[in-house]
Amino acid sequence: MLERILVNGLVTSGTYAVLAVGFSLIFGVAKIFNMAHTALYMITAFLIFVGTNQLGFPYALSAVVSVGATIGFGLICYALLFDRVKVHQTAVMIISLAVAMLGQEILLLTLSGHYRGIAPFVTGSIDILGVAVLYQHLFTVLGCLATLFGLWALLTKTNLGKAIRAVAQDSETANLMGINVSRVCLITMGISAGLAAVAAVVAAPLEPLHPGMWMLPLTMILAAVVLGGLGSIKGSVFGAIILGFAETIVVTAVPGGSFLRGAVSLAAMVLVLIARPEGLFGVVFEEERL
Repeated sequence: MLERILVNGLVTSGTYAVLAVGFSLIFGVAKIFNMAHTALYMITAFLIFVGTNQLGFPYALSAVVSVGATIGFGLICYALLFDRVKVHQTAVMIISLAVAMLGQEILLLTLSGHYRGIAPFVTGSIDILGVAVLYQHLFTVLGCLATLFGLWALLTKTNLGKAIRAVAQDSETANLMGINVSRVCLITMGISAGLAAVAAVVAAPLEPLHPGMWMLPLTMILAAVVLGGLGSIKGSVFGAIILGFAETIVVTAVPGGSFLRGAVSLAAMVLVLIARPEGLFGVVFEEERL
């Protein structure tokens, strides 16, 4: 049982970490609470399904096209919807939630609500310290680690990353220093959408596909971001790891634990909001920002 918890916990934590980082990134830079973030994950998964199962394309080709399409959709949503009302965070939340629900309804109308699956990108297993680990699980964990490392390198080693961090710290000062804040926010939205898409590429073959599959991950990453601290990428990663392993332990060790997956995240979110509203790595909001 411990081996299953370790392997499944790494897979779940990695997936949630990539999703949570993307959610936290666009919030930290553009101050957008994008409730449609995991809907982008769902859209990518269904595009891969259509490409591989219905059109017969190789998984790699379907994944590349799906990621590109999802990033494009995210950029369109930002330019036409979110950017116009981003000073009103409640409006952004409502609009993004409407986008997610619209995507769900379109999938229901076009592909029905039946559960579907994507064949694993890699098959077989490997023995690691006496534990048989599926190649797909290994691919998911390594893919998530590579994605997080790539994002870290982008944010810390490139001029674009410096601009993103400058806008996240103080957009007005960044604008005065000659940084095109609107362009940086648009690029950040593309990166955020790309992270959601990559999470689907590496993890979608491990779970059933259905039009409501965006809801549970949204609950989990909201809890992870609240636990780690809004706008803190490091906090989002740690929050995702904690909740990913907590969910895995509940699902594996508790009878009927699969029905309690959402309860784990909601309970953690409530406790953190009561005990430490700013999260583990967040900062206390100043009075004038409320």
